[in-house]
Amino acid sequence: MTNRRNIQLSTIRDWAILLLFFTAIHCYGQEKENRAIPQIGDVKNKQSMEARKTIHDFTVKDIDGNDFNLASLKGKKVLIVNVASKCGFTPQYEQLEELYEKYQHLNFVIIGFPANNFMRQEPGSNLEIKEFCTLNYGVTFPMMEKISVKGKDQAPLYQWLTKKSENGVIDQKVTWNFQKFMVDEEGRLIDVAMPKESPMSRKILDWITGS
Repeated sequence: MTNRRNIQLSTIRDWAILLLFFTAIHCYGQEKENRAIPQIGDVKNKQSMEARKTIHDFTVKDIDGNDFNLASLKGKKVLIVNVASKCGFTPQYEQLEELYEKYQHLNFVIIGFPANNFMRQEPGSNLEIKEFCTLNYGVTFPMMEKISVKGKDQAPLYQWLTKKSENGVIDQKVTWNFQKFMVDEEGRLIDVAMPKESPMSRKILDWITGS
């Protein structure tokens, strides 16, 4: 009787060990499978990060028609301005050049983008624009080729600057010539100064100097 009971207990124990063994294998396999399947939250986060480009992801053309990779501006604060030669705000060229000369040693740069989107106030060719800026205002900060800053033919960089879905910060269309987008050292949009606001405004100066 005792032997039979011992055999029964041994059999139960053996089955229990086998059950635990197969359960462990199944759980280990399931764990590997779970690790191999991206979680929904992870996918969304990855997509969100990919959607958040910076200006360093863009290459534009300078006013001489050469590629200008904005990644070359990493580590610098960048003021991006759409400019025009026949606008009431055109004298801001002088202040922009003054600002650039005074603070470029602080890893600060201005990028000018001529645009003819407002009342045809930038009708000239790239060569004519370059001559105008140099002769009349002594511009030395980088000037890019003429582009469109709004509408169906809006340049990709300005799509990024004006749409929160792309820059992650703000929806802000370009309202007129000499609107100023402020971009930090990592290429992220920080703020916008509207066309009538002076390039030498306290808002811009404090941003440049970190005051």
